[in-house]
Amino acid sequence: MDPIIIMQMVAAGLFGAVLYTIIGVAPGTDETAVLAPVTLALILAGVSPYAILAFFISAITAKKLTDSIPVAVAGIPGGVMAAPMVEPAMVLKQHGLSNLSIKKMASGSVIGTIVSIPVSIGLAMFIMPFADTIVSYEGLIFFSGAVFLALLTKNKLLSLIVIVPFALLIQGLRELYWATGIVAQDTTVFISFFLGITIGPIIFSIFELLNQNTRNSMPRYGYKEIEFKKVVTTERFPNPLKILTRKESISASFGSVLGSLTFFLSPVGMTVFYGELLSRRIKDPVKRASRAISTMDSLTSATYMSGILIPLIAIGLPLSPVAIGPGNALFNAPPVFDIDNNIHHQLTMSEIIVATCIGAAIAMIFTYYIAMKFANQICTFVFKLVPHEALIGLFMGLVLMLAFMDAGWVNLFGVLLIGLVAGLLHRNGVNYGVMFMILYSAPWIMGVFGS
Repeated sequence: MDPIIIMQMVAAGLFGAVLYTIIGVAPGTDETAVLAPVTLALILAGVSPYAILAFFISAITAKKLTDSIPVAVAGIPGGVMAAPMVEPAMVLKQHGLSNLSIKKMASGSVIGTIVSIPVSIGLAMFIMPFADTIVSYEGLIFFSGAVFLALLTKNKLLSLIVIVPFALLIQGLRELYWATGIVAQDTTVFISFFLGITIGPIIFSIFELLNQNTRNSMPRYGYKEIEFKKVVTTERFPNPLKILTRKESISASFGSVLGSLTFFLSPVGMTVFYGELLSRRIKDPVKRASRAISTMDSLTSATYMSGILIPLIAIGLPLSPVAIGPGNALFNAPPVFDIDNNIHHQLTMSEIIVATCIGAAIAMIFTYYIAMKFANQICTFVFKLVPHEALIGLFMGLVLMLAFMDAGWVNLFGVLLIGLVAGLLHRNGVNYGVMFMILYSAPWIMGVFGS
């Protein structure tokens, strides 16, 4: 491989690690909302696909390593995937073990990343001979995925009912754009609709604030006091196998394999299920909490890594919640990437593996060391000086800019419409995975139900 390409991948990996080490600590940052727009912007800016993949792998590794820090310190998840860890982390915090909690979670994340890469590659090679058959049924597969994920959500009935109406909204807007000449007949608006779903909860919450009664009924809070305890840090590079006990390491490794094998299912659901399954028999609350958080963090990292690598290597279609959410731009980012020409087609399997290893290694070396040594200082900086609203505003502005680039001024209102509907559905128990699957299967659904 060309040394210049390797240098590009290293630089992109460093950029992703530094950026998402900071973003990961910011409380309440949804993985899809913070990863998808930045990845898309880099792709549209013409960055090399090698560098894009290294950046994305580094970003998800760093995000998974750091989003557990605010959980341990303040009981506030740094992302949706960190939410299941709040309860066991609070058990350790009550026993004065917040620093241990950070170390356990970060070490579990490293093990999850290391284990999931070879497992994902092996599973991708097993699936690869069936790739052409899978691609030929992509519309049916996405529709089936929407139904399957709907059955796993909190509000199963609503999730099933909205599949056809939401597809009608998406495809109806596309037909409107074609009929009025806003976009050419051979152009399908996709990215901005995807991003509209991504920031749907944010848009819905902002519009809610326009209602004075709703605004007045919202609770008011003062400043939250967070106590940081002094901890003793080591100068040497930490070894995750020495931080975790033997049983915790085995549990984290086993959880990583299970998470990789179930890459097509909801990462949050699998994290909760396997995390509780592998720790429930431990009676001591501190040992049970330590086992749970180390296993859960390994699971989140493994499901993210496998969820992007297996579809990317074997199929070229985003057939997992991770690929169809945060990693969507790697598969479909017109005019640079589309379903028939994306990173799966432009990079060989060995090149994908090299970019993955470079991105993951950089994030694990940089972010793991930083998280273990400076967790308290990072939390203090982010909590005091990086307002949550500023991050939300940044990503929302980026989404609206990309919506304008996709189909002009009218599309800003189209994206707002999709965002409002998606936000309302999300508020009532319809998860992102269902809506993203509907977005992909909308033409097929309208072809079947409209005929």
